[in-house]
Amino acid sequence: MSVRNTLRLLNLAGKSLLTDEALAISALEYLPIELFPPLFMEAFCGRHRKTLKALVQAWPFVRLPLGALMQTPHLGTLQAVLDGLDVLLTQKAYPRKCKLRVLDLRNTGQDFWRMWSGSSVHVSSSSSMAPMAEDGSRIKKPLVPFEVFTELHLKERTMSEFLTYLLKWMSNVQKLFVSHIHLPDPEEWNEQHIVKITSQFLRLHHLHDLHLESPLYLEGCLDQMLRCLVNPLDNLSITHCLLTDSDLTHLSQSPNISQLKSLNLSGVTMTYSSPELLPALLEKVSATLQELYLEQSGIRDSHLEAILPALSQCFQLTSFSMCGNLLSMPIMEKMLRHTSELPSLG
Repeated sequence: MSVRNTLRLLNLAGKSLLTDEALAISALEYLPIELFPPLFMEAFCGRHRKTLKALVQAWPFVRLPLGALMQTPHLGTLQAVLDGLDVLLTQKAYPRKCKLRVLDLRNTGQDFWRMWSGSSVHVSSSSSMAPMAEDGSRIKKPLVPFEVFTELHLKERTMSEFLTYLLKWMSNVQKLFVSHIHLPDPEEWNEQHIVKITSQFLRLHHLHDLHLESPLYLEGCLDQMLRCLVNPLDNLSITHCLLTDSDLTHLSQSPNISQLKSLNLSGVTMTYSSPELLPALLEKVSATLQELYLEQSGIRDSHLEAILPALSQCFQLTSFSMCGNLLSMPIMEKMLRHTSELPSLG
């Protein structure tokens, strides 16, 4: 039998199972891995919410590329998937069959669904789409934190029902990576766009790690984001952007950085910033700081000279990097003398 015919039979089997939703759910534990994608597609298109919730809890692949199926988002099906994840994430250990680690809500993964639907039979699945080897145990603990990828479209006047629900669901998130938000035309970019982004942090009551890569929208507006942080951060990374003197001042004065363990300002150009701003920031975090990264930040001798007293008080520091800055040999030697007494810095 050809591969295409086999896949068509799998699709028919999925449709047949969904004629009795209770039976489909009870059969998931014994279902061959090959039946999961066609069954999921049928359940998603047919809006079988109970089956979708159960499928998520038994998904035998590392990644679930849901975004490729959501050309016309339906809130009910999204709720079913997220409800299934909620059940999964509250368990201390994953069910034996479930290998799910990534929910991808971006418009990617079409090849995965085409391969299993039979419309494409020559596509090889990536390792993230392939099932992980069974170990024969009844249960298996998650190997890594769960990840969610999505694309945010902030140009619309009102936030979509889909995005609003997703952000509410994310209220328990502890680590957030935001990368390369594209700005609209400069003429259209205004304070409302800034508020639309920064106000979302008010929902994140458990956020401890915040990583912002190329946040061009923050220049001159960092104080708005800092005011929206609910809890003190453990790790803060703001990289590859411009920050004004006002931004650095607000950062050093924010109560939510007083417990920082890691600070990464790599790629934040400080060539023309006032030399006293960075020392004030380091003094604020010196009691808890363990990692400091100031790579490729345009730091000159005068900046490094200014931060040395504060740097020498960071007794918890275990990692420090200033790669990519043009510094003289005398100031480097002086830095080594100031940091030589730090007990944990190897």
